[in-house]
Amino acid sequence: MDRYYNKLIENNIKVTQARLVEDPDYYRKLSLGQQPKVLWIGCADSRVPSNEITGSRQGEIFVHRNIANMVVHSDMNMLSVLDYAVNVLKVEHVIVCGHYGCGGIEAAMSNKQFGLIDNWLRHLKDVYRLYQQELDAIEDEPERLRRFVEVNVIEQVFLVVAD
Repeated sequence: MDRYYNKLIENNIKVTQARLVEDPDYYRKLSLGQQPKVLWIGCADSRVPSNEITGSRQGEIFVHRNIANMVVHSDMNMLSVLDYAVNVLKVEHVIVCGHYGCGGIEAAMSNKQFGLIDNWLRHLKDVYRLYQQELDAIEDEPERLRRFVEVNVIEQVFLVVAD
């Protein structure tokens, strides 16, 4: 495991050095503040990093991530991020980014118990219930999962607008 951590540190040094070669004032400019135009509400899945999939640089996107990109009206962390982004940073857009192959979506569709996360999945199960007739009519399970991802994003966008 030490090799893995050392690799992370070495990569951080390489990225930092490359940025400084490109622009010697890069990190000084970043330290002066941020003015992102976008708040990204995305899944915590390690395969969906906002900066990499949008080609953005540090400071360009304000990010909140959780399991299955949920906008939960009782989640003070998410609400604080949203409030700060809109009222302090003055972001112009909020993106709710779902993704196919989401483990949270798959877990919510199952009848399995996972432990503490079951409390979080309850919100996803509520979304499923809203679209149950449509989703249950889809016989192909991978296609049903894909559609569940899509309707979850629709519902989370609605919740951003409602909050």
